[in-house]
Amino acid sequence: MDPSRLRIALLTYRGNPRSGGQGVYVRHLSRALVRIGHTVEVLSGPPYPDLDPTVRLTRLESLDLYRPEAPFRRQRPIRDSIDLVEFGIMCTAGFPEPLTFSLRAWRTLARRRSEFDVVHDNQCLGYGLLGILRQLPLLATVHHPVQIDRRLELAQARGRRRAALRRWYGFTRMQARVARRLPSLLTVSASARDQIVAEMGVAPERITVVANGVDGERFRPLPGHPRQPGRIIATASAEGAVKGLEPLLRAFAMLRAEESVELVLVASPRPDGRLPSLLRQLGLNGSVRFTGGLSEEALVELYAQAQAAVVPSLYEGFSLPALEAMACAVPLVATTAGGLPEVVGTDGEAALLVPPGDPAALAHALLRLLRAPELRRRLGTAGRQRALGFSWDAAARATAERYRQVIALRERQC
Repeated sequence: MDPSRLRIALLTYRGNPRSGGQGVYVRHLSRALVRIGHTVEVLSGPPYPDLDPTVRLTRLESLDLYRPEAPFRRQRPIRDSIDLVEFGIMCTAGFPEPLTFSLRAWRTLARRRSEFDVVHDNQCLGYGLLGILRQLPLLATVHHPVQIDRRLELAQARGRRRAALRRWYGFTRMQARVARRLPSLLTVSASARDQIVAEMGVAPERITVVANGVDGERFRPLPGHPRQPGRIIATASAEGAVKGLEPLLRAFAMLRAEESVELVLVASPRPDGRLPSLLRQLGLNGSVRFTGGLSEEALVELYAQAQAAVVPSLYEGFSLPALEAMACAVPLVATTAGGLPEVVGTDGEAALLVPPGDPAALAHALLRLLRAPELRRRLGTAGRQRALGFSWDAAARATAERYRQVIALRERQC
């Protein structure tokens, strides 16, 4: 076998291609790794990723307890001790998937260890990785510490909700313990690296920054789709506090007093979540449209019809939505949270930047953008030019180099 051609097992405990960055990361990185000459097999729990035909998918079946159409109901009967752990943690209001997926991955790879040169975990960080580490070279990507999500959610919660959140986020303690024991971590920005050090206690010298990429041929301007006056688009992978949807809706309510505008949210609100009641409270019913998860083709068309895009996050390790909007030449307003300035540049360079959690500043920046056609043209052009500097092929080459270093370290230790 060609020693330069690595056999990679890429683990993702959730690979949803329509919600969240994990499925996007796995799809594009795996395809780029194959394109530069490696073989990749993705091992995923449900929801499963949408992969390139050149990438093999192995489904690690779970009880799938968090399906939107039937939450907290087993997809199938309990078959073994891992299923029992998964069901038991769910019954006590915890989130079992990172742990139980890692145990299933360990069980699978123990039978197939001769088939892979390296294992790459995508932010599962479950205890099963420590078993895999005894058998194969392994590293993990941490997009950002989930401890940040926990802190922001708790700051907004009251009463019993706080106790429930503490239980739900119990898995973050496991993730920090596992991260500290792995020989190498990848992350997507300098900001995320600093937060991993602060929140998870990982030594900084064991963390390598490899930025995400964008497919500039797919995410591109579509001249045949005219931009709709006043239409603003935001993409949110989750309803959690970290995505800043509440400040965005409050900003949009202020903006509506000044302009005729429409907000399109690429998100699926929970019926029992905060958003429906906040929409009623702010009088926004009818002016905010939710699309749910979209294919990349449909998302590109939606970007083409938007006059502005907004990323209102309270924290981002990187922000694929910001990069994708810029690649589509949509003028962007974003916050300065986390790694966003590393993606979009300084204020006014390729986007307008505002402090996180400041609805008034967000509304002012959007109003400024909507009223200035020349500013929109300049930021759209600059945004696309900047976005094309982020490449999945470059990310794959840098990631493969880190694989070789982890393999070499393992060989020296054996």
